[in-house]
Amino acid sequence: MYKIKIFSIGKTKEAWLIDAISEYEKRLKTIMPIDWIFAKNNEQLSTLLEKESHFIALVPSAKEVTSEQFASQVHLWLERFGSRLNFVIGGAEGIPQDIESKAFQTLSLSKLTFTHQIARLILVEQLYRASEIQKGSEYHK
Repeated sequence: MYKIKIFSIGKTKEAWLIDAISEYEKRLKTIMPIDWIFAKNNEQLSTLLEKESHFIALVPSAKEVTSEQFASQVHLWLERFGSRLNFVIGGAEGIPQDIESKAFQTLSLSKLTFTHQIARLILVEQLYRASEIQKGSEYHK
């Protein structure tokens, strides 16, 4: 079984968004359970990440990939890092440069601007989509 940690600033507040994220967490729980680690600020986020050997920073300036490319990359990363992956989503100001520079990889979900709460939903949906692409299911058309 795979294990995913997602580090982020603040918590998700809107009920509809909590429900949407929970739906994808439920779908993923037997494949790659999600462990959410919420920081109060950038300093706490930096401290939490000191314990991690690798992480992927989600930044808008990074390379964009297709869902198929993301699925392939996630699979390779999971193999490389012993079935464990860590993602970092910044707060309203994004990920500070000192954190981004420590990431082994940066990734853009889009050139569009999203709230960090919406980025959580997009990331977890794309993780689910990646798992379905790897299985060859009908979810991704």
